[in-house]
Amino acid sequence: MSGHLPNQAPPAEVERLLFVTEFDAENFTEVRHEVDAHIRQCQIPPEKAADFVAAVNEVMINAVRHGGGRGVLRLWRDVHLQCEVRDHGPGFVAERYLNRDRRPNPSAEGGMGLWIVQHTTDLLSIVSGAAGTTVVIGAALPPPAPPGETR
Repeated sequence: MSGHLPNQAPPAEVERLLFVTEFDAENFTEVRHEVDAHIRQCQIPPEKAADFVAAVNEVMINAVRHGGGRGVLRLWRDVHLQCEVRDHGPGFVAERYLNRDRRPNPSAEGGMGLWIVQHTTDLLSIVSGAAGTTVVIGAALPPPAPPGETR
C-alpha cells in the first residue's frame, strides 16, 4: 500500500499529477481513453498497462452504477502510478471486498469487479461511507533509467 491516505492528496513534492476530470455515463469512454493514453506514457509493460486500464474502467463503472451516477477521477505518479476515483453514493462495507483470495460467487450485490481489480493492480484502497466512496488503485512503476540511458 502507498503511504498516502485516500482522502488526502499525495505530497506535492513527490506527486506528478497526470489527469483530473469528472465523469458520468455520457463521457465515460472518452475518460477511459484519456486515462489509457496517460498510462501508456508511464513506461509500464503493455500487459500491465492493459490490466491497469481495465481496473480503472471497473472502478469507474462502479461509481456510475453504485455511486450516484458520476465520479471524479485523478491520476498521478509517484513511486506508483495511482488512480483515485471518488463518488457521492451511499457507500458500502468495503472490508467485505478486500483481501479475498478466492474468486467470489456471482451475486446481485456484485463484488467480482473489485476482486479482479485487487488481482490486477499492485495496490487497492477503499474508503466508503454515507458521503461516498474513494477507491485508490496503483501499479508499480519501473525503476528510472540510469543517466544517459533511454527506454
